[in-house]
Amino acid sequence: MFKLITNANVFAPEALGIKQVLVCAGKIAYLGDHLPQLDDALEVEVTDLDGARLVPGLIDAHTHLTGGGGEAGQSTRVPPLALSQITKAGVTSVIGLLGTDDLTRTPQNLLSQVMGLREEGLSAWCYTGGYHVPVITLTGSVRSDIVNLEPVIGVGEVAISDHRSSQPTLDEIMRLAGEAHVAGLMTGKAGIVHFHLGDGERGLSMIRDCLEVSEIPPRVFNPTHVNRNKALFEEACELSGHGCNVDLTAFSADSIDQGWSAEEALVRYLDQGCDGSKLTISSDGGGCAPSFDSQGELLKMGFASCSAMAQSLKNLLDSGVPEDKVLPCMTSNVATLLRLRQKGRIAQGLDADLVVLDQHNQVEAVMARGAWHVKNSVQLLTGLFEE
Repeated sequence: MFKLITNANVFAPEALGIKQVLVCAGKIAYLGDHLPQLDDALEVEVTDLDGARLVPGLIDAHTHLTGGGGEAGQSTRVPPLALSQITKAGVTSVIGLLGTDDLTRTPQNLLSQVMGLREEGLSAWCYTGGYHVPVITLTGSVRSDIVNLEPVIGVGEVAISDHRSSQPTLDEIMRLAGEAHVAGLMTGKAGIVHFHLGDGERGLSMIRDCLEVSEIPPRVFNPTHVNRNKALFEEACELSGHGCNVDLTAFSADSIDQGWSAEEALVRYLDQGCDGSKLTISSDGGGCAPSFDSQGELLKMGFASCSAMAQSLKNLLDSGVPEDKVLPCMTSNVATLLRLRQKGRIAQGLDADLVVLDQHNQVEAVMARGAWHVKNSVQLLTGLFEE
């Protein structure tokens, strides 16, 4: 079936004004000012947006698809994410990863979850490895995983400046980055190392040292959770000036004690004159958000959801930040970093991953690969095992 979306106020993510969009076979077949002329014999589903905003599907580059947690005992292991948990947040592309538990959660589990979500209509990829070094892989090495396994696009989340890490050395980190970079060159994939940052005093010093003593390009080093404390955030702002992409986690304002919410961090980042194209936002969906004391004892435990993406988007737009400043951090910037060339933008020939925002800046409809998953705020498609 052809799907014709009319009178859409398109942000691609830049503002294009009112456009007509034709979708066919999962792609944007036409984007323009005039209604396309279609044969009467064709079956066409028409959706009139009447001026509502149409934006690219969000890309969540940090999701614990197999579930995270387990840091307060096995009963705190988070279940795997279901399809609707992702799409109802406006997310149409996900990157899965392993965290603290890269022992009972395995790359095999993660890869299977990615393929299952693909079968359900989502676009999904994953990283190899997890918190700890030496990293766990499927084929024996990071480079081999990225080169030989199509869904694997990089390595992560490798933990640094955190008491839960394996305390990797500079040489180990550079070797990982070199493996990822060369694999990226061989395949055209992202070829990055996605770093988990904890609250340790060393902060981003290891990444700065890598940039100083190695020839590995800055884009390979991709730290996340950089808004978890204010000192780390300032380091990240400075690091972006050296060519690294830095990732904010969509922490809510009431869930973070020492840092900034994603909304506060984005505004501060831009106000400092930092390069907006080097900033991304992800949810940590399915992961845990624990707080520890100085002895590494758990104080409290929270859990993250992909819905934080939609909430951060709404909060930023509600506060008056323009769409063309907010959307790239969740769409085109992510696609550029991860070399997802069919994603992150609305343009003819690209994948039909689209989100409709209502007048209250909430997700009203979601199309992934040309199929409506959410429409008129109703979840149309769910995973096989969802009630």
